[in-house]
Amino acid sequence: MNDKLQKPSFWQVIVSVCAALFGVQNDNNRLRDFSQGSFAYFAIAGVVLVTLFVIALIVIVNLVLN
Repeated sequence: MNDKLQKPSFWQVIVSVCAALFGVQNDNNRLRDFSQGSFAYFAIAGVVLVTLFVIALIVIVNLVLN
């Protein structure tokens, strides 16, 4: 219950964005994120994580092909 009154922490934002990227977001976390979280934090975290994911894929492909 206390979790609903507080804004998500930095790590909760990261975990929520990662879970959403993989499509396994918990309904309780999603409701917390939409009711207490700031869109800007989730958007920035999403852009950063997607960018890191794409860079990791590029590096892996280059390592395999070379």
